[in-house]
Amino acid sequence: MAFGTIAFGTVFLVVGLILAGVSVSFLADAKRAQGTVVALEWRTDGSGASRRTRGNDKPAAYPVVEFTSADGTPRTFRGSTGSNPPSYDEGERVEVLYRADSPEDARINGFASLWLLPLIFGGIGLVIGGIGTAVALVGRRRS
Repeated sequence: MAFGTIAFGTVFLVVGLILAGVSVSFLADAKRAQGTVVALEWRTDGSGASRRTRGNDKPAAYPVVEFTSADGTPRTFRGSTGSNPPSYDEGERVEVLYRADSPEDARINGFASLWLLPLIFGGIGLVIGGIGTAVALVGRRRS
């Protein structure tokens, strides 16, 4: 039981570290541009049966951002992180990070869009792995 919990926590921790590595790699190559939030796209992520069982799901606002890449081409993207209440207002200026070789891969330069998923997965992995380790150590001392 304890070793299964440790393994489960380790999987989450590894996923968190991989996601953190993706963010670091993205930041190393990212170009910067000023963008503007042109709209808020409201949507509910739940669908099907899960949506019916969680009837209190509130929609989240995802910012739609326009920016001009270094080659002068206007670009638009939807932020990957939605929130309720909205984190951004229409008309708000934001710093955009994008890859020069694929400007469609753009993100708002903010904590949530760069670090939220690595932090969640890594944190869950540490907690679950820590619980499994504590249970294993207590079990070992008792025997």
